[in-house]
Amino acid sequence: MKTLSQRKAQIEARLNDLECRLDHIADELNAHETHDWEDRATEREDDEMLEDLGLSAQDEQRMLAAALDRIADGSYGDCVFCGEKISEERLDLLPGTPFCRAHARAADRR
Repeated sequence: MKTLSQRKAQIEARLNDLECRLDHIADELNAHETHDWEDRATEREDDEMLEDLGLSAQDEQRMLAAALDRIADGSYGDCVFCGEKISEERLDLLPGTPFCRAHARAADRR
């Protein structure tokens, strides 16, 4: 069982990783110098994939930042819908989750 300080350190480390990833994505998106039409088409496809990865990283950042807020206010590990404890196994896999397993399914259907 991880302590709250261990969970916080894990979340902060993941946020740092995501920031580095986003910086790398931004560098890649700004690094185009080709003037060839075929190369531009390939770069555009790559850019779309990078943009999707960036959006996914930003979503995860928001989830993790909200988890840090819940740590600060003492509600981390409690489901935001029912207030029940989120299982340790679930928090190990998804440290930023605000939902217990039952309510995660309900949130996905929305």
